[in-house]
Amino acid sequence: MHRFLILCGYFATITTQIVVKKYILNQSQAHLKLQRMALQILERNTQARKIVLAGIAPNGSLMAGKLQEWLQDKGDFTVEIQEITMNKRLPEVVAVVPELNLEGAVVILVDDVANSGRTLTYALKPFLNQHPYSIQTLVLVDRTHKKFPIQPDYVGFSLASTLEEYIDLDIEDGEIKGAWMQ
Repeated sequence: MHRFLILCGYFATITTQIVVKKYILNQSQAHLKLQRMALQILERNTQARKIVLAGIAPNGSLMAGKLQEWLQDKGDFTVEIQEITMNKRLPEVVAVVPELNLEGAVVILVDDVANSGRTLTYALKPFLNQHPYSIQTLVLVDRTHKKFPIQPDYVGFSLASTLEEYIDLDIEDGEIKGAWMQ
């Protein structure tokens, strides 16, 4: 779609791009996937006393909060949340808040989409010197073309896609409305 704009006697063309979203998960399916992964966390970590859900902001943090709601009071363990912030294009600097004692804890890194594995790999960095019992990874959507040697432990939906395709979540009022591909 082209629009023309006249500024001080000059013509300028403004191009508007229409984004077509192909939904791969709707809201109900996304919530069922998260609930199933919460059950898998319970099954895999029966001996855990402390589980820390470290969500990669912004979408992984929201998912970690949803998982905490489902895991709370389901066993003899505590569930705590940490938020990981980083520039996903230049991920050398990784910040984690709040600081927690992770000695002997099960740490689960939570992200929305695993593309190349780069974000999850760099997100591991601040946890390596804190001696957790284990570090696991969870993603709602896993793409199959990894450049880094990381495979998620918990996957909601696995998808073979091209490198040119883009996958993201629709979030509205703190709720996951679905996952889409373009």
